[in-house]
Amino acid sequence: MALADFIRSLDDLESQAVAAFREATDNDGLEEVRIRFLGAKNGQLKSVQQQMSSVDGPDKKAAGMRLNAAKGNIQASFEQAVEQLSQRAQKSGPAPDPTLPGNPVRLGHVHPVTQTIEHLKEIMGRMGFEVVEGPEVEDPWHNFVALNIPEDHPARDPLDNFYLATAERNGSGKTYAEGDRLLRSQTSTVQIRVMENRQPPIRVISLGRVYRPDEADATHYPMFHQMEGLLIDRGVTMANLKTVLNMFATSYLGEEVKVRFRPSFFPFTEPSVEVDYWWNGSWIEFGGAGMVDPAVLTAVGYDPEEVTGFAFGLGVERLCMRRHAVTDIRDLFSGDIRFLSQF
Repeated sequence: MALADFIRSLDDLESQAVAAFREATDNDGLEEVRIRFLGAKNGQLKSVQQQMSSVDGPDKKAAGMRLNAAKGNIQASFEQAVEQLSQRAQKSGPAPDPTLPGNPVRLGHVHPVTQTIEHLKEIMGRMGFEVVEGPEVEDPWHNFVALNIPEDHPARDPLDNFYLATAERNGSGKTYAEGDRLLRSQTSTVQIRVMENRQPPIRVISLGRVYRPDEADATHYPMFHQMEGLLIDRGVTMANLKTVLNMFATSYLGEEVKVRFRPSFFPFTEPSVEVDYWWNGSWIEFGGAGMVDPAVLTAVGYDPEEVTGFAFGLGVERLCMRRHAVTDIRDLFSGDIRFLSQF
């Protein structure tokens, strides 16, 4: 068989196959065309390929190259037809119905500590307490001095606080001063800032993060939240403090809760008490409280002969744990969605 005749056969076959694939209108028709031209047993390409044996020897190489090219072009036409039918099917699908409900959007989950903070604000708001805020990076005056904590008090030890090295600019560049700033170790700093800028009567609470380098265990964490309460007015007594804390406990934890006040000492309150709640068969410390020390009142410009007041600080995480029967504070900060999604 002459090379020219073989090539003419391939040209005719290729043009027919390309046209047939282009004209296929559905998958069944496309499959029929594929079998007709590319079928392994009776396909037309297979038949032309068998004619290779009759091509003259010197022309076999050229015939083989043209056969491979024709096979590649026919296969490409088939794949193109498959893609076109797929796109056509997608475009011809049912029109979207705007009356159907949309796909639900998964919203984030409010953290149990945040839920607790909002609940505490609501309870204390019913008792007339206003929510105030203060900075988390503090100076020693607000964190210690104004709270009647002397220079040699253990609470000021660098091992018990997160002191910061802060940058200051001078003529030659930046210098760093050690110990003039720290992450606040208590929300009592906010009561000082409030009293510096307001005159009695004052009735406020502050809820926020505090930081202490405690080793993490079931009941301690280096970052936690406190609720600080402050009431300053004429004639405020310890009885007022105990009444507020008892009302708060029964509002948040239920009427059956037991509250205990134990004598204690804090530099910024006198007298001072520890507040315990009965939980899981034992007494759990929830915070400290007491009457504002006259030295603190004097430090902010108040006359302790004219006004008195009380302050208290309660651990938000411990309240959250008590309400939801959580036994390990580390679970609250683990980031485990399986745990957090329960609340």
